[in-house]
Amino acid sequence: MGMTPLLEVLQGQRAEVAPVWLMRQAGRYLPEYRALRAEKGGFLALATDPEAAAEVTLQPIRRFGFDGAILFSDILMVPWALGQDLTFGAGEGPRLEPALLDHALDALTRVPARLDPVYETVRRVATALPGETTFLGFAGSPWTVATYMVAGQGSRDQHETRRFAYRDPGAFAHIIDAIVTMTIDYLSRQIECGVMAVQLFDSWAGSLSPAQFEQWVIAPNARIIAALHERHPGTPVIGFPKGAGGKLPAYARGTGADAIGLDETVDPDWANTVLPEGLPVQGNLDPLALIAGGAELDAAIDRVLKAFPTRPHVFNLGHGILQDTPIANVERLLARVRG
Repeated sequence: MGMTPLLEVLQGQRAEVAPVWLMRQAGRYLPEYRALRAEKGGFLALATDPEAAAEVTLQPIRRFGFDGAILFSDILMVPWALGQDLTFGAGEGPRLEPALLDHALDALTRVPARLDPVYETVRRVATALPGETTFLGFAGSPWTVATYMVAGQGSRDQHETRRFAYRDPGAFAHIIDAIVTMTIDYLSRQIECGVMAVQLFDSWAGSLSPAQFEQWVIAPNARIIAALHERHPGTPVIGFPKGAGGKLPAYARGTGADAIGLDETVDPDWANTVLPEGLPVQGNLDPLALIAGGAELDAAIDRVLKAFPTRPHVFNLGHGILQDTPIANVERLLARVRG
């Protein structure tokens, strides 16, 4: 595996033209994805079929030539491997059973073999990717994964999990520890099978007070990142604490992440000022600007690019691409960023 443009930036070199990939670039806005998903009969069937999942991972690379390919999978693979049952109902979000609000983690039987199809997907993609494309693996961060495990499903403000963490911090720490341990092995195996960098998604990091952010976001992510750095020196870890806002500098300093993903609510000029000098950043175009297109899209892209005049920067969205995004707008984005 040689050096690729995206990998160079994640390792701290600034590129003349920012490398580009988009969160959820393999997904429902692509007709070829919708066709394959319909054929497989649902999300989990698709994600656990290595041939199909590899195909989905490669689809946006074939169509757009992004600089990064992100593994097609889900952050709930880890709770599934920890022994919860995982279902994706039509038109509703994922469900995990039994919810840990009323059930002890230790009553679950861990099934690490549930992650085997993911490793097989990684091996397939690694052999099929163009040489200049960086292969990214990922996992959910412990706090975000725990919110699903405790409540059994996603929630708007993570109310039940936050209450649980206050009421019984010992039991909650036990859940976090189990997620940390499984996630270190999971990402380590992804790296061994061929991913070149990994991203930790903390989608619900924004719902915590500063002290809890320190305890349940910074500390567990720091443990994962330290373990990965020890096992795989030179493999960058991108931290994406969505909603962290003013806590971003503390996250950057406290976790040891090699690059920081910025969500669309973060002012990129502010981020450039407050984050450690030379730390690579990724982001942070609003996914809705990508839907709007036209001159609004161009202006929004330019604002992001201008904010990082000397800092290593990976161009991305501030969150996942939305399913009603016009393909022509993605093409326009690439043309603008690449000049």
